[in-house]
Amino acid sequence: MASQNKKLALISLMLCFFCMGFVDLVGTASNYVKAEQGLSDSVANVLPSLVFFWFLIFSVPTSVLMNKIGKKKTVLLSLVVTALALLLPVFGNSFPLMLVAFSLLGIGNTLMQTSLNPLMALVSGGENLASQLTFGQFVKAIASFMAPLIAGWGYKALIPTMGLDWRVLFAIYFVISVAATLLLWTTPIQNEEPQTEKLPAVGTQFVNCFRLLGVPVVLLSFLGIMCHVGIDVGTNTTAPKLLIERTGMTLDQAGFATSLYFIFRTIGCLTGSYFLRVLKTRTFFIISVVMMAASMVLMCFGNTTTLLYLGIALVGYGNSNVFSMCFAQALTAMPDKQNEVSGLMIMGLFGGTIFPLLMGFASDAIGQIGAVLVMAVGVAYLFTYIKQLKSA
Repeated sequence: MASQNKKLALISLMLCFFCMGFVDLVGTASNYVKAEQGLSDSVANVLPSLVFFWFLIFSVPTSVLMNKIGKKKTVLLSLVVTALALLLPVFGNSFPLMLVAFSLLGIGNTLMQTSLNPLMALVSGGENLASQLTFGQFVKAIASFMAPLIAGWGYKALIPTMGLDWRVLFAIYFVISVAATLLLWTTPIQNEEPQTEKLPAVGTQFVNCFRLLGVPVVLLSFLGIMCHVGIDVGTNTTAPKLLIERTGMTLDQAGFATSLYFIFRTIGCLTGSYFLRVLKTRTFFIISVVMMAASMVLMCFGNTTTLLYLGIALVGYGNSNVFSMCFAQALTAMPDKQNEVSGLMIMGLFGGTIFPLLMGFASDAIGQIGAVLVMAVGVAYLFTYIKQLKSA
């Protein structure tokens, strides 16, 4: 019976990982909003930046909340907020409404990413954590690469009939988020209870959490995750613009670049869950970062569809497992502080705010090569992180 409950719990959590991938629709959505409202790159990039801004504000408070109410209830709360965020664009596509919807999506995703990873560690027992988190990222990536395909289909097929156009993506993902909420709510999670002993004052918990950044592996993993998500959101947003700028594609044609990125990120997560079992983490990390470096060269200087697609595919595969490896490295280094470390690592997703803003200014100044150069700085940092994985 316990085994059946564990299987049901794992299925429920994998559906939650799928919902976690909804945050990656921001790149696709921001490109459509930009085209519809005639925005500059720097203004349009406010949308994905706003989503990831909330990781800076809510990640550590979420780790404190988990101590009080437990991981499962925190994940349920995240699903409710995510569902509300997805519902709002169904009623319109004005820039202020999108700002509100993307803010809620960012808050919901912050709650989810902070609480879902340690809940998965609890259910799975903590063995092969990097591999298990990578499989969760594989499920998450399915939602990510489906987003531009659904939006493109809606843009071309639904305008005459339903009026939702590309925003049908939000309606479909809203239904899935409601289903995930109901499934997790009815699924028992064993040994998942909030802390019963007397907790320190909230202010003390905050201070103790941030003090963990004084541990080198925690700080450097935090910076690694900042670079990972900056490159992830940056490629998601910039890949179609590269094709439009250099090959003359239309937006709906260039949208395939985002899908291509997520297809290879999905393949990377799926195969990575195997490679992380048979290879040393350090070896696989080096392979991943070398692929990302090659992709930066291709995206900087490639002028044909083939070269640009190859660059997008390489960064998709290379970047697919960086989060799991950095996250697992920090979590296993501080096993008695998993909630706090999780909060700090998810706060690193704030890189999804910093990178797109810098990329927007750079691309407005010198074209899309400027955006790629900003991402290349993140890749350079990941090379320096390799030494943290010597013992892995």
